[in-house]
Amino acid sequence: MARIIYGVSGEGSGHSSRARVVLEHLEQQGHEVKVITYDRGYQNLSADFDVFASVGLHIVSRNNKVAPLPTLLNNLQKIPQGISVLQELRKTIFKQFDPQLVLTDFEPLTAYLAQHYDLPLISLDNQHRLRYMEYECPAELKFNRDVTVSVIRAMVPKPDVSLVTTFCLGAVKNAHTFLFPPLLRKEVTALNPTCGDAVLVYLTSGYEGFIELLDRFPRERFIIYGQGDCGERGNLHFKVPSKDGFLTDLANCKAVMATAGFTLMTEALALGKPYLALPMAGQFEQEINAVFLEQMGCGMRAPTPTPDQIGAFLYRLPDFSDQLSKQPSNDNQALLTKLDSLIEQFTQA
Repeated sequence: MARIIYGVSGEGSGHSSRARVVLEHLEQQGHEVKVITYDRGYQNLSADFDVFASVGLHIVSRNNKVAPLPTLLNNLQKIPQGISVLQELRKTIFKQFDPQLVLTDFEPLTAYLAQHYDLPLISLDNQHRLRYMEYECPAELKFNRDVTVSVIRAMVPKPDVSLVTTFCLGAVKNAHTFLFPPLLRKEVTALNPTCGDAVLVYLTSGYEGFIELLDRFPRERFIIYGQGDCGERGNLHFKVPSKDGFLTDLANCKAVMATAGFTLMTEALALGKPYLALPMAGQFEQEINAVFLEQMGCGMRAPTPTPDQIGAFLYRLPDFSDQLSKQPSNDNQALLTKLDSLIEQFTQA
């Protein structure tokens, strides 16, 4: 069995949700795995796996827009800690553990150390579809795309193989990239979705402008997460974060209005929920996720939402639901089988 280091981005919960699926599989296969992650990743994984607390980048947003200066300042403050963590990783993890293989879910320290120690590196994430998959990009997003691709290249310079999860397929640009459906955690695959009467809303904190638009639809019932509130205000039902409660509401809602993060979008699509995507301005991956969604006919994008767009989305729910019913089902096994073969290939050489 192999000794594997698995770097996991701690920005948001999507990376660690995907990593949990992979980690459970790796442990079932008998591999010894050390996880390197931070923030949400550490919170979500440390209770169940062998996790080293690292440090990483964080995006600061204001009113559903990337705040460049606060983001820069926040991450600059982490440089001294990052240097210390890098030294600790080299001494106590890479040298003592002596890994045979490195996996990275958009985590740069492990990717760079894999290159430094000449170890096989497999990237397993959704970000690399933006680097290694062919797709049409709207003209107004091409600058953001180029910047994002440069960031991805800087974060994970030279993966030997890229296993890419995507809900929208395209041709790959090289022979070492493989596309798979998004990995779904068991809590989602165990759900039995129904079509209730409520619309589930998930927003970044401080997006009051969108809440004000919902007041114009008094006949609709909205369940709202992410605003730090709790209680009811007319047809608006605010809820505090709750893993089980949120999944129950996701399974039973009739539609979703939310930011365009990859994990929530893929889980909603897998459960057959029409999606109004509210991409964070300046966050290219969210912007292109919303474009892909609209191209698939499974929802709409609203970078600057208006009452007319919300009304149009609600009116077209039957059309979106019909298109969702035609989408192929997700299958985790294809990616995990490919990963098994790569581990054998790289560790038996």
